[in-house]
Amino acid sequence: MVFLAHSANDCNRPHLAKEHLTDVARLAVEFSGGAEWGEEANLAGVLHDLGKYADLFQARLRGEAKGLDHWSPGAWLALSEFQAVAAALAIQGHHIGLQQGGNGALRMMKQATPNTSRLSDEDFSRLKARLVADGLLAEKPTNPVISVKVGFQSQISSMLDVRMLFSCLTDADFLDTEAHFEGDEQGKRYREAGPKLNAAQALTALDHYMSGKIRSVNKADKSVLDARNALWNMVTTAAAAVPGLLTLTAPTGSGKTLAMLKFALEHVRRNGLKRIVLVVPFLSIIEQTAEIYRSVFQNFPGNFVLEHHSLAGLGSEEATGDAEAAAERARRLLAENWDAPIIITTNVQLLESLFSNRPSACRKLHNLMESVIMFDEAQTLPQSLAVPTLAALSHLSRTYRTTVLFATATQPAFDALDGAVAKLVYTGWRPVEAAPDHARLYGALRRYEVDWPDQGESKKWTTLAAEIRAEEQVLCVVNLKSHAAALLEEMKHDEAVFHLSTNLCALHRRAVLDEVRARLKSGQSCRLISTQCIEAGVDVDFPVVYRALAPLDAIAQAAGRCNREGRLADDDGNRKMGEVRVFEPDVAGDYRKRYPTRPYFQAAEVTRSMLTIAGKAGLDLNEPAVFRDYYHRLYDLTKPETQNRELTVALTAVDFVRVAKEYRLIDQSAIQLLVPYDAGMDRFNELRRQQEEEGINAQWIRRAQGLTVSVFRPRHDHPAWGVLIPAKLRYGQGVSDEWFILEDRHGDMYDDVFGLRLPQSQQILIG
Repeated sequence: MVFLAHSANDCNRPHLAKEHLTDVARLAVEFSGGAEWGEEANLAGVLHDLGKYADLFQARLRGEAKGLDHWSPGAWLALSEFQAVAAALAIQGHHIGLQQGGNGALRMMKQATPNTSRLSDEDFSRLKARLVADGLLAEKPTNPVISVKVGFQSQISSMLDVRMLFSCLTDADFLDTEAHFEGDEQGKRYREAGPKLNAAQALTALDHYMSGKIRSVNKADKSVLDARNALWNMVTTAAAAVPGLLTLTAPTGSGKTLAMLKFALEHVRRNGLKRIVLVVPFLSIIEQTAEIYRSVFQNFPGNFVLEHHSLAGLGSEEATGDAEAAAERARRLLAENWDAPIIITTNVQLLESLFSNRPSACRKLHNLMESVIMFDEAQTLPQSLAVPTLAALSHLSRTYRTTVLFATATQPAFDALDGAVAKLVYTGWRPVEAAPDHARLYGALRRYEVDWPDQGESKKWTTLAAEIRAEEQVLCVVNLKSHAAALLEEMKHDEAVFHLSTNLCALHRRAVLDEVRARLKSGQSCRLISTQCIEAGVDVDFPVVYRALAPLDAIAQAAGRCNREGRLADDDGNRKMGEVRVFEPDVAGDYRKRYPTRPYFQAAEVTRSMLTIAGKAGLDLNEPAVFRDYYHRLYDLTKPETQNRELTVALTAVDFVRVAKEYRLIDQSAIQLLVPYDAGMDRFNELRRQQEEEGINAQWIRRAQGLTVSVFRPRHDHPAWGVLIPAKLRYGQGVSDEWFILEDRHGDMYDDVFGLRLPQSQQILIG
C-alpha cells in the first residue's frame, strides 16, 4: 500500500509519507546548525507524522474521516522507545503547540489529545512496521536535549532547547508541505531562500552612507560629532570579541542607532555569524529605524532588511500588479521564519516567542542561532519579566553562539540580578560593556541643564499651561493620558499646540510627528504635549522640555529630546544649553491618579528619595554612575526575582502552555478599536465594509493596525459599550471579543487633537 502525507496538489501529484518524512528530517537537521542534538532533530522529522501510516488517516485524505490525532503515535514512540523527550514534545506539539513536560503529562502521550476525537491508529507497532517497510529508520539520539533519567533540571534552558528543536521541526514541516502544494509535474518547489548576509559588502555600504550622507550634511555641534566618532571607534573595537553578552551605554544623540549596526556587521564579519536582529520596544519608533536601515542598504536586494511587526503591512492587499504582489508574498513568507539578513522587530515578537508554545511563533527561533540580537532602549524590559528573560537570553547566547547586546542611554544594572539569573541558568548575567569609555561621551554631550522642583512644590495645570505658552518651542511629557487631556483643555485654543499619546492611532501619531518636526526645522511655534510614548527613540529636538516627576530613566529619556543636536546658541553665536524643567503636577489622590502603574510609582519614589538625599546638584542625568545607584535602589525595593509568581509556578511545572500564557509583555485584557481618523477615512470605510460583508481575518487585522487604538476592556455595564460594534468573524462564526469598530455618529468620539474620547474614557484607556 502507498501511504500519503498530504492530498495531491494542483498538478495531481501526491505527497508520499516516505518523501515528506525524509525531507522534513533532512531540513530539521540542517536547521539545527550543528547543535549537539541534531540526531534528535532527525528523529523528530522521521516520526512526526507516524500516525499518517494509519488506514484511517488515509481514509481522511479521501474525505472519509475527520478529527484524527496523527501526532501522538510518533510522540509516544520517540519517548518510550528512543527516550527522546524533546523530540516527543516537539512531535506532539507540531499541530497543537507544545504541552506539558512533567512525568504525568509525558505518560499520557499515548492517548489522543483532548481536541481530537480519536487516534488515527491505536496499534503503534503496526504504524512503526509500516514506517520501516517504507525504508525509514529511526535511531536513538546520542545526545538528547533532555535526559530521561535527569529530566528538566534547569527549566528555562531546557525548555528553550526544546523550543529550538521544535522550531527546526515545525519550520521544516511548514516548508516541505508548502513546497508540495506549490510544486509542479517535476516535483516540489521550495520557496526561494532569503538573501545571505555578506557583512563585508554591508560594511562598505554603511561606511559610504556615513561619509556621503551624515558627515557631509550634518549641522550638529562639533562636540556631538566628535562623540559620535568616538562611539563609532569603540564599537568597532568591541566587535572583535567572541559571541557573548554585551551592553552598549551611550548618551542620547551619540549616534547609537548606526553605531549598533556598525558593531553588528563587524561582529558578524569577524565571527562568521548569519544574521542581525534589531529589537525595539515600541511601534512608534520602529518605522524611523527601518527607514534609516533601508537608506543604508538601498542598493541591496529588497528583503535584505525585513520588518516583522504588526504595522509592517505583511500580506497587504494594497499591492498592485503581479510584480508587487509577488514581492509582498515573498516578504510575508520570509517573515514567517526570519529568513533574512537583517530583521527589525519588536520586544513582543522576539521575547514572547522565546517563551511561546505555538508553532507559528516558535518556527523562527532556530534562525536566532549564530546571530547578533540587539535590544534598543533596554530599560523598557518589565521588571516582572527581567530575571527569566535574562536567563533565556544568557542560555541562548552561550549555547547557540549568539551575541545579545542591550543598548540604551540609561542602562539598567541588570548585572545586579546575576545571582537571581544564575539560579535559573548557570551562565548567569555578566555582560561586557561595548563602549567602556562611555562616561566621557556623556560629559562631551552635556547639552542641557536640569531644573528640579523644590521639595513639596507642585504646579496646577493652569500654571503649567501659562509657562508652556510663554515658550515658542517646547515639549511637555506627563505620566498619564488624563494629565495630557487636562493640560490640553487649558491650551485647546492655541493653534501651535500638538498632542501625542496612544489615544491616537498610529497613522495619527505619525502625522503629528511629521508636523512637529517640520515646525521645529522651520523655526515655527510648536508646543507638544505628550505621554511617555515620545521618550524611547523618537527623534525630535526641542530647546525646552518639561517633564513630570517620574522614574529617573524616564526623565533622562525625555531630556534626550532637549537640544538633541547641540545646535542651540545665543544671539552672539555662543553655544547655549537646553532647559529641562522637572515638575510635580498638583493632582490629588493616591498613586493611581498620578502614575500609570504601581511599579512606575515605586520607581518615581526612588527618584524622589535620591533627589532628597543627593540634592539638585547631585542628581546628574549625565552621570552613568547615578543610574547604577538608581537601579540598585530600585531592585532592592522591588525585588524583581520575586515577581510574577504564576510564571515561576508554570516554569517549575514545565508547562509550556501556562508559561506562554503568563509571559506577556502586553496586557491581555485589552481590546482593539478601529477608529475614524480623518486622514485615514477611506481605509476605515473600506475595512468597515469588509468586516460587514466578509468578516475579519489576519490580513484585515494587519491593515487595521494603523487605525487602531488599544483600551482596557470596559466593565460589562460601562457606557463605552454603547459606541463599540464587535467586528464580525469570517464564515458566520459570530463576532470577535477583541476587535471593535468605533461608532462615532456625532464625530465627537475621535478628535483631531485629543484622539479617542470614549464616554468616561480616562478610566479605561491604556496609559
